[in-house]
Amino acid sequence: MNIVHLLSDRAAAAGDRPAIIDHSRATPRTVSFSALDSAAIRVAAQLRAAGLQPGDAVLLLQPVSAELYILFTAILRSGLVALFLDPSAGWKHIDQCGAIQPAKALVGCAQAHLLRVVSPALRRIPLKFTTDFPVPGARRLDLRPSAGLRGLIEDCPDDFPAIIRFTSGSTGPPKAALRTHGYLQAQQRVIARSFALQAGTLDLVTMPMFVLANLAAGVTSLIPHADLRSPGRIPPESLVREITAQRPHRLSAAPALLENLADYCLQHSLTLDSFQSIFTGGAPVFPRLLVKLQAMAPAAEIVAVYGSTEAEPIALLNQRSLTAEDHAQMAAGRGLLAGFPDEAIQLRILPEAGPGSGGWLTQAEFQSATLPAGQPGQIVVAGPHVQPHYLKDTATAETQLQVDGRTWHPTGDAGYLDERGRLWLLGRSQARIQDAHGILYPFQVEGLALENPHIRRAALLRHDERRVLAIEATHPIDLVALKTRLRDAAIDQVLVVPGIPVDRRHNSKIDYPALRRILSRS
Repeated sequence: MNIVHLLSDRAAAAGDRPAIIDHSRATPRTVSFSALDSAAIRVAAQLRAAGLQPGDAVLLLQPVSAELYILFTAILRSGLVALFLDPSAGWKHIDQCGAIQPAKALVGCAQAHLLRVVSPALRRIPLKFTTDFPVPGARRLDLRPSAGLRGLIEDCPDDFPAIIRFTSGSTGPPKAALRTHGYLQAQQRVIARSFALQAGTLDLVTMPMFVLANLAAGVTSLIPHADLRSPGRIPPESLVREITAQRPHRLSAAPALLENLADYCLQHSLTLDSFQSIFTGGAPVFPRLLVKLQAMAPAAEIVAVYGSTEAEPIALLNQRSLTAEDHAQMAAGRGLLAGFPDEAIQLRILPEAGPGSGGWLTQAEFQSATLPAGQPGQIVVAGPHVQPHYLKDTATAETQLQVDGRTWHPTGDAGYLDERGRLWLLGRSQARIQDAHGILYPFQVEGLALENPHIRRAALLRHDERRVLAIEATHPIDLVALKTRLRDAAIDQVLVVPGIPVDRRHNSKIDYPALRRILSRS
């Protein structure tokens, strides 16, 4: 079934209720569920009239806005495949993605079409559409809703492709993550349950991928006037103004954004009492952030979400469920508690040196390799909302584990299950240190360091054959006292750096390769 059937049914039920409140531009606008549906019908008709057929790939380059979701649902409605990539990664990245999956059409704002000047791959795309201003060589799409306009939804089997999302390729060639209509439906069911989506609530959106789930659940999405490409750099005062004015019930955001927001509120003695729930993930969520968020929004359920591009969510942790013992164990270097795995997820821990990816096992071999509670290893997951493969078979073979024909996804993270079945995270498997002192994982040290409120970020790595902890501080730090506290971790050196580099997507994950380059130059 085409995922748009869920959206169309919701539009029929919700009618003129707001689907998207768009503050992304100087002039705010509100689009109802029915208006978004009819605008998508109009766009879908224009795409089909241009000659596009089900299965054709359409590259979508549009800022986060109401228009983005009109275009996105029109593409899905027509049985076309939406391509997403990161244009800020440069023209070489764009051309690499174009070689992996050529597009039949480019749809985007006039500014996006300027990339055609530097990208041969974009120039080779046969059909080009602009969504705002006229552009030479591109047709202008009409995105206006039309009352009473009817349109067919292309019938798509569950295994029919819906989305291809390219990774940034920061550590190698970009991979094309393929999501089918069946996958999107399974993911919608899990997200609606795990995130307790309720029709009629207002969600402040900072993670654009969740808007599709909101549309299917009848949740109104508030798009703030902010650059969502850099969540950690969004001015918290501007968000506070929007929150105070609009009074959203929900917020899902990266840790970096929420840390800035919580610090601002605490500094100005503000509480945000409209929130019923706040979800944070996309990067490690340390306990001090959860405590800050609870102080910022005392009435809200504060939930840390562990997941990945290929599986969202994997595990959830409610701040209210944390005990004093849990806090003490994290402060003592046991790792980072991620909570119970979601009920739709199957999760296992395999040896670090075992068949984590690119392997084929029988069920008996897989069971034999699975580690018991308390033993750390690599985390692998399976389930209906776990991406089964990438676009190219070679990428799938390199990154997935096959067990009697079933795909298990290695997350690349290390962790273990405790005696209660809760997941504890230890950091990226490739970031662990193994030397004469034994094995040491990043979160065993970083979590302990972050107990100091004046340490903004901390990163453990092996550099020049030494165990090094790099810290980014907001105030002077007593390094002797810190190193004494880290005595059991056998840290050779604690370095204060002006800034620890983070990922571009969430501005929250430590970019270890970039940090190594910084240390090598110093």
